[in-house]
Amino acid sequence: MNTSETISEFVIVGLSEFKDNKTLLFVLFLLAYMTILGGNTMIIYLVRTDAKLSSPMYFFLHNLSFVDIVYTSVTIPNMLSGLLTGTNTISVPGCFLQMYWFISMAVTGRSLLTVMAFDRYVAICNPLRYTAIMTQKVRLLLICGAWGFGMACTLPAISAVSRLPFCGANRVRHCFCDPSSVMRLACADVAAVSRLSLASAMVALLGTLALVLSSYAAIGASIGRMGSWEVRRKAFATCASHLTVVSLSYGSAAFVYTSYRVGDFSADVRIIVAILYSALTPLLNPVIYSLRNRELRDAVRRAFCCRRRDVSPRARKTAAAPA
Repeated sequence: MNTSETISEFVIVGLSEFKDNKTLLFVLFLLAYMTILGGNTMIIYLVRTDAKLSSPMYFFLHNLSFVDIVYTSVTIPNMLSGLLTGTNTISVPGCFLQMYWFISMAVTGRSLLTVMAFDRYVAICNPLRYTAIMTQKVRLLLICGAWGFGMACTLPAISAVSRLPFCGANRVRHCFCDPSSVMRLACADVAAVSRLSLASAMVALLGTLALVLSSYAAIGASIGRMGSWEVRRKAFATCASHLTVVSLSYGSAAFVYTSYRVGDFSADVRIIVAILYSALTPLLNPVIYSLRNRELRDAVRRAFCCRRRDVSPRARKTAAAPA
């Protein structure tokens, strides 16, 4: 990296207007992070241990949960440390590493949502060939493609940002190494790098969104040709959770983009919007799938019932043991 020797670290300024409420923010972010870890870890555990959750949809879902855990773990622990200690510094290489993993995981998450849309397309439009198409090999290829796209799409823009010279101010006006906030500190013209970053973002967002919309257009046409209302309702119910998550993910991304382009928002409001955007979808994904998916709810009950059956005999033996 061609960063100036005078800059060895960045200072993450964060929410300067809320410095009197650091304890409250720390508690809220900690609770949100623990909920994200708990909910997504539960989904991974259930899919890995429950034989009834062996369909391709759950295979993709537990990969999405893993991405959500990595995505939030890249930034939130560092934010919590800064709120707790009052100082939040990060080395220049560490900043760009955080930036890369944060954005690449965001793109990978949307790629997985695209894969899940394709899975729903095959399940509804080609139900008789679903098992033959969605083989274990195809699932692994789709997962590798999603991860590969997320990491490759992000690399050119982050690499270009990392080569900018930083020779003066080192205070990042954000709660983590946000690309636009870091680029403002560069001692060179960043117009070309900004265009490259925007192009990468548009490819990631609009490309995956176009594929998702194409899948759901075909699904809608297929559902429209089905006979009774009850059959249509059941077919749509299999897509409801995924469609809710897609709407939430792309809707929040559009809101963040708008907040960065509208001048009426203060810097701290934009930071709060970015934090909510980064935490909202990983926080709500387990809730949405658990509430809307009967198979997942039944798996949770089975897991807790088995746990109780394992614990109860041990408790009785302990109680019956002589003193």
